[in-house]
Amino acid sequence: MSDGLNDARAIRVAEIMNDFRNLQYYLAQVRASPTAEEYYLEGYSLIRQCTAEAQSILNTPFSASSGAPGGDPEREKLQLKHIITDAAVRRFQCQRAYLKAHAGLRWMNTRSSILKGKQPNASHLHALQEADSTLRDEISRVRDEYVDSTLRTQDASQGKWLVEDPSLAQIQQILLTR
Repeated sequence: MSDGLNDARAIRVAEIMNDFRNLQYYLAQVRASPTAEEYYLEGYSLIRQCTAEAQSILNTPFSASSGAPGGDPEREKLQLKHIITDAAVRRFQCQRAYLKAHAGLRWMNTRSSILKGKQPNASHLHALQEADSTLRDEISRVRDEYVDSTLRTQDASQGKWLVEDPSLAQIQQILLTR
């Protein structure tokens, strides 16, 4: 017998997919135009990696479950749970890429403000090294636990129904199999 929560599940799918869409939109807008000499610098490489990861997430096919529910509330429940899990994993991946890309953009802006349109020289060395170090520190803090915490905190503060969201351990397990 159905538990009567399929409407809540369907709303949750829509919420997660909306977040995913917003993250994808943001990542698609990330633009960096390094010179040939700057192309392989950490921040620019990170930004390219994040945008490629976002595209890869979009290209990953949904592993559909047992077909259309056909009016059966129990089949609908299982299908919605499966969609919640898949959408939550994709949103998690996008959030991680977003946080890293945002760090890369801060690095890029810091670098730009240090150089002020000039070529790097010895007088910039310390400030540029500090910017690189700050980027590495920020990236090291973007761990799975932090990514999960940012999403759950945001969802909870908005009063969203999180009962059937996958745990971090479940998300990590799914990502290991992809």
